[in-house]
Amino acid sequence: MPLETKLTKLLGIRVPVVQGGMQWVGVPQLAAAVSNAGGLGVLTALTQPSPAALRDAIRETRKLTKNQFGVNITLLPSINPPDYEGYARVAVEEGVRIFETAGNNPGPLIKFFKSKGCIVIHKCTTIRHAKSAERLGVDCLSIDGFECAGHPGEEDIGGLVLLARAAEELKVPYIASGGFADGRGLASALALGACGVNMGTRFMCTVESPIHQNIKEKIVASTERDTVHIFRTLHNTARVFKNAISQQVVEIERRPGGAKFEDVRELVSGQRGREVYTRGDPDYGIWTAGIVMGLIKDIPTCEELLRRIEREAEEVIGGMSALVVPAKAKL
Repeated sequence: MPLETKLTKLLGIRVPVVQGGMQWVGVPQLAAAVSNAGGLGVLTALTQPSPAALRDAIRETRKLTKNQFGVNITLLPSINPPDYEGYARVAVEEGVRIFETAGNNPGPLIKFFKSKGCIVIHKCTTIRHAKSAERLGVDCLSIDGFECAGHPGEEDIGGLVLLARAAEELKVPYIASGGFADGRGLASALALGACGVNMGTRFMCTVESPIHQNIKEKIVASTERDTVHIFRTLHNTARVFKNAISQQVVEIERRPGGAKFEDVRELVSGQRGREVYTRGDPDYGIWTAGIVMGLIKDIPTCEELLRRIEREAEEVIGGMSALVVPAKAKL
């Protein structure tokens, strides 16, 4: 029997799993594969160089799947901000009705999507930000624990407590993000009150992922100890793969007197990070990865992965129900 949650009913999907909106990774071939497998595939808007390119990517995805897919728009601090409004407008014009938002000041974007009858999932790393997004009218929240790849926030709160707090505080449904790769994780998220999970690093390591095979094999060979935080001293913490470059960044940040972004700019260049995925050299630049690498042992298709997660989650949930036994009658 399929799992039915508020997420599957809200999005019209079979498996309560959302593919994270990953820079350089959330492209048509992966998003379509996830959606075809029963989850929600997500295109990453800022992977595309312009709104026009996003339009093309949406049309390409539509050729590859008849199922629902979403678009991620992450609002990042930048000297020259991208055309967020343009990306949002194009996606709506192309008929996309599910959006994942993240980052600072999402209010205008959320208001626009809701005015167009769209479903909005907003990603947060704290309960107070989640409640703020709730007041803005989002349909679902993605609660991102300290285990996650990318930006975990500055408060270092692990998913176990964060998700339980979300169950206490939030009125709208929420999904769990950070540290999920298998059916056991999905079952645990459901037990903590979530209606599904968001997975990023796990989907990087699939057949349909666009990254170099060497990087996929590096993820499989790595453990939960193979990430590091950079930008901690700049109050913009990011969890990335532990390699020669990221450790050099950490060393620079630890120098007496600290460091400025200019001191590490060349090391953390986005272009170098992108080339990690094309060259297949895990030490060429900075690339994001979560501690969930410790749970990733293979490189399946998205279909194989989601079928396995469904089966495992059902087995775990069934096994847990067997722990509840009738009280023995008193003699």
